[in-house]
Order: sequence, then C-alpha cells, then structure tokens
Amino acid sequence: MTASYDSASHASAPCGSAPYDWPTPPEAWPESLRRDFAARAGNGRVGSRLVSETDRVRVWLLSLKPGERIGFHTHVLDYFWTAVTGGRARSHYADGRVAEVTYAPGDTQHHRYAAGDFMIHDLENIGETELVFTTVEFLDSANPPLRLDCAA
Repeated sequence: MTASYDSASHASAPCGSAPYDWPTPPEAWPESLRRDFAARAGNGRVGSRLVSETDRVRVWLLSLKPGERIGFHTHVLDYFWTAVTGGRARSHYADGRVAEVTYAPGDTQHHRYAAGDFMIHDLENIGETELVFTTVEFLDSANPPLRLDCAA
C-alpha cells in the first residue's frame, strides 16, 4: 500500500490519516471488527506496553492471556518480533486475510517496509496458555514512526 510523503524526515507522522490513506475494513468482516479497524487504523501501539525507547529503537512487550486480543494496530517501521512463550493466535489483516498460527518459544520474524508501505492487523490468543512476544521497531526505517500519543 502506498502513500506520498517525504520519507527523508524521520519525525513522527502526524495523528490521523496523514500521510497515509488507510484502507477501509473488508465488507465480509463482522461489524464489531469493522468498527475496531476503522477506529484504530494508524494506531502505532504495536504491543501491550512500551518497555524502552531510544533514538534508534522502540521495544514492546505484548502479553495476551487466553481469549485476550490486541486490537488493530499499524506497522510502518522495520521490526522483528520473538515469541517468548508458545501458543496459538489468530490475526485479521487489512486485505481480508485471517491467519491462525501456532508459535513456539524463540520463533522470530523480521519485517521491512518500503517508504509508504504498512501492515494493519490484530492478534487474538486462541490457545490455552498466555502468549508473550517481544517486538523491536527500528526508528531509522524508511517511514517516520507513528505517534503514540494519539493512538486509538
């Protein structure tokens, strides 16, 4: 997905939709998911708690008890996550995909976004154990970081 803006500046992106044109939620989703997606597109809070931030990185903890869900949030920065614990989760993506994944402790995935690219998704713990992830975002990515003080 693309947007036009000057990616040379790494200052935080403004609140709201600028500089991005967030997509509308898929019609096939239940109304509750559609409302959550519409309200939270552009939400840069990618974890339960921001545990550390420097001029180079943001480090997040994401902890979900069985049945808990982190609502829709948006990734614009290069990042990686590591599963601290194992379990099962379901994610809904902006393109309408729904993915169910089984995680093992130590599973790690790296993501990179070109200027103007992003990913919006949620994550629900559908397993029987607490799911814990650590996510590290790189602030010197092609896109400016989303502001955290205006996240939904």
